[in-house]
Amino acid sequence: MTEFDLDVLVIGGGPGGYVAAIRAAQLGLRTACVESRDRLGGTCLNVGCIPSKAMLHASELYDAAASGALAKLGMKVTAELDLDTMHAQRRQTVDQLTGGIEFLFKKNKVEWLKGRAAFAGPDSVAIGERIVRARHIVIATGSSHVDLPGVAIDQQIVVDSTGALELPKVPKHLVVIGGGVIGLELGSVWRRLGADVTVVEMLDQVLPGFDGDVRKEAGKIFRKQGFALKLGFKLAALEVTAGAAALTLEPVGGGAAESLTADAVLVAVGRRPNVEGLQLEKAGLSVNARGQIEVDDDLRTSAPNIWAIGDVAPGPMLAHKAEDEGIAVAETIANQRRVIDHRLIPSVVYTSPEIAGVGLTEEAARERGAVKVGRFPILANSRAKANHEPDGFVKVIADADTDEVLGVWCIASVAGTMIAQACQAMEFGALSEDIAYTCHAHPTHSEALKEAAMAVRGQAIHI
Repeated sequence: MTEFDLDVLVIGGGPGGYVAAIRAAQLGLRTACVESRDRLGGTCLNVGCIPSKAMLHASELYDAAASGALAKLGMKVTAELDLDTMHAQRRQTVDQLTGGIEFLFKKNKVEWLKGRAAFAGPDSVAIGERIVRARHIVIATGSSHVDLPGVAIDQQIVVDSTGALELPKVPKHLVVIGGGVIGLELGSVWRRLGADVTVVEMLDQVLPGFDGDVRKEAGKIFRKQGFALKLGFKLAALEVTAGAAALTLEPVGGGAAESLTADAVLVAVGRRPNVEGLQLEKAGLSVNARGQIEVDDDLRTSAPNIWAIGDVAPGPMLAHKAEDEGIAVAETIANQRRVIDHRLIPSVVYTSPEIAGVGLTEEAARERGAVKVGRFPILANSRAKANHEPDGFVKVIADADTDEVLGVWCIASVAGTMIAQACQAMEFGALSEDIAYTCHAHPTHSEALKEAAMAVRGQAIHI
């Protein structure tokens, strides 16, 4: 049994963990990171954010060719799907990025301790037979998919998000259980590659938690793209026989059950924090009702030398949230205190078009007081028109008295990029007038944000 001392020990090598470790090392702290996978990067880089975007991008290009969209632009092509090559480019992207993190660890002198960690005490962690002591311990273990009672994930017929990336052939009929971000993104991949896709969602609209107008418009767009949306239904039973799945759906409000058959079922009903096996009790820690570790504004747990970031801490389960928290914790440990405004963490759905938002929804904003709302249709944006991208809108929600921007929501081909301007503006306490009077390059999609801000006072030009 070997013991050695560190300034910072990070448990987990995902977006929050590896970023925290690198930043701590940059600040001169002796740092190590525990990761049990063969590769760094966590779920995000290995089986989540990055590989799914590689498949989304590839499937968009295939669909543009196969659907005739390129022909309308003067490019006549014959599309032939090579799914093996599409999977290969996804894996190559993952290899390059995870290898890049390993290089950054070496560059910044972060020690990678391979194995699973469990607390041995308030300042020590067991990794196999080793005991590692550290002045500060950062828990960044991420999350895993939520299981449905009675539904077995076999990664062949019934898959989670990881299995959905590895399907060896295009399903004839893919049923997605859950109308959230993961289900819609992966459903989009296989819909564009030729699958019939049915999304089953218990609520009356897809994308729970998003702005109401965005949810309604998104539903229309997905239906136009060929999705079948079974809203207000829950999975009552699922049976796999002879290489197919038989599903029974029940209306949430009561009524007659419905049956579906599918050759693939994606279960995407949420994620849960990875805390099992950490033996938190040995560090004097516990979890809340949602399985998360409570933290203060500095992301410090009830144990003064232990911190929790990313999906194991309260807040949205997003890679960029984890990254920001990782940097903040490292800097706080190094006496460079930095506080994150968790109200301004953007959410993005990387479908086509993309869907993004930051701040309050209109519904939440109205519960707090009077607001003014400006909305601008993407159809009226010159760049979107030239690119044949008519779907979507931009919406700016501002306080009726102060004009402070409370929320921005958009559906556009580049919404995930556009939302960054709104985040930065809101970080500085911008008024809608500030965005409206900021010169935007023409022709760009971002002009739609300017026009939506102008529309808050009824001054939009192109509608």
